[in-house]
Amino acid sequence: MQLLKRIIDLAIDEDIGAGDITTDNLVTPDMHGKGIIIAKEQLVIAGLDVAKEVFLRFDPDIVFEPEYKDSDIIEEGKIVINIEGKLSALLKGERTALNFLQRLSGIATNVRSFVNELGNSSVRLVDTRKTTPGLRILEKHAVMAGGARNHRTGLYDGVLIKDNHIAVCGGINNAVERVRKKISHLVKIEVEVSNLAEVTEAIDAGADVIMLDNMDIQQIKDATGLIKGRALVEVSGMVKKDALKKLAGTGVDIISVGALTHAARSVDLSMRISQ
Repeated sequence: MQLLKRIIDLAIDEDIGAGDITTDNLVTPDMHGKGIIIAKEQLVIAGLDVAKEVFLRFDPDIVFEPEYKDSDIIEEGKIVINIEGKLSALLKGERTALNFLQRLSGIATNVRSFVNELGNSSVRLVDTRKTTPGLRILEKHAVMAGGARNHRTGLYDGVLIKDNHIAVCGGINNAVERVRKKISHLVKIEVEVSNLAEVTEAIDAGADVIMLDNMDIQQIKDATGLIKGRALVEVSGMVKKDALKKLAGTGVDIISVGALTHAARSVDLSMRISQ
């Protein structure tokens, strides 16, 4: 909650700065208003609690009543939220609240399209750390609202030994040995590999999760055949939506897709205010 407060504070500060010179000179503190936020296209909603917190900063007594909950599909033209309170609060919070809603709902909508493409597969679809700086916790929430899962949140909550780590340690086995000596026995170790020789080395090193990076379908099938259930298998790297079903059929456990967040566009929502 403290991190969310910091994110909202920064967003409000960059928009209002020393004050809203338009609203402050047109609207008196006693003026009351109502507002509705409308979906201008079909979307999966995410970020309702964030939008509420934005308006609460300007009016602690504001009435914020969503018609839906995060993860719901909303049709074009539907009212998403009803808001009532100080008119100045509605006007000052409008853009910041919408920016959060449009970005997070855009991610959730994009994610849902990937989830739908994957169908009923048991393979876990997860995000990456390719997020907007400062907004990661919100964007990862949006991924969940869209129906996918989260990979690690940051560098602090999971071991992922990548190509540069391997290079500086002189090989996969050395890297795994070094980190295993220093972390809790409860923490899993994931290793990124790019060819079958590295797959074998990761298996021998005792990796808990093996990430197959930028491999083609046949290489992925060969790799899962080598691993034979001795580690979880994740596939990553330039994953396209139309390739999800083929990838799921190779025997992998996890598909990670950076495009869930970094390629999502903001959806269209608008706010109408009246007295």
